[in-house]
Amino acid sequence: MRAPAWLLAACFALVALQAVAATRSVEGVVTRVSDGDSLWLAPASGGAPLEVRLQDIDAPEICQPWGPESRDALQEKVAKRTVRAEVSGMDAHGRALATLYLDDLNLNQWLVKEGQAWSDRFKHDRGRYVAEERMAKALERGFNALGGAVMPRDFRRDHGPCAP
Repeated sequence: MRAPAWLLAACFALVALQAVAATRSVEGVVTRVSDGDSLWLAPASGGAPLEVRLQDIDAPEICQPWGPESRDALQEKVAKRTVRAEVSGMDAHGRALATLYLDDLNLNQWLVKEGQAWSDRFKHDRGRYVAEERMAKALERGFNALGGAVMPRDFRRDHGPCAP
C-alpha cells in the first residue's frame, strides 16, 4: 500500500524541521521581515528559506498600533544582511525559535531596548530582557512614547488575530 502524497510531504517537512531544530547556529541572509519578531532567512549553506521567530520577545502585531514601525525597525537593521540565528527549537507554528545576531549585536535584546518589542513573559517570569524593557519604558523609546501601548497577547485577546 502506498502512502498518500500529503503524508509523505508532511514526513519530509518534519524531518527537515527536526534537522533545523538540531542545528545550533544558522548563518544566512534575511530575505523578508514579516513583523517585529518574525523573518525569513536564506541559509548560507543552501536549502529552503527558514522562517524564524525571535525568541524571548513579543513585538506588536502588524495590525496594532506600532506594529508597522516595529517591523520597519527590524527590517532597516537586517534586510538583505547576513545574520546568525542561534536556534533553540521550533514553535507551534513550525518556525525556528532563535536569538538573532548581526555581528555581535543581539537583535532580540536590541528590539526590546529600543522599545520595538516586549520581553516575553510566562506567568510570573518577566522574561529575559526585562531590564531592557524597563529602560526603554523609562526613556520612552519606541512604542513607549505613545503611552498605553498594549502587549500583543492582550491585543489578540481583545481583537483576535490580524487578518492575513
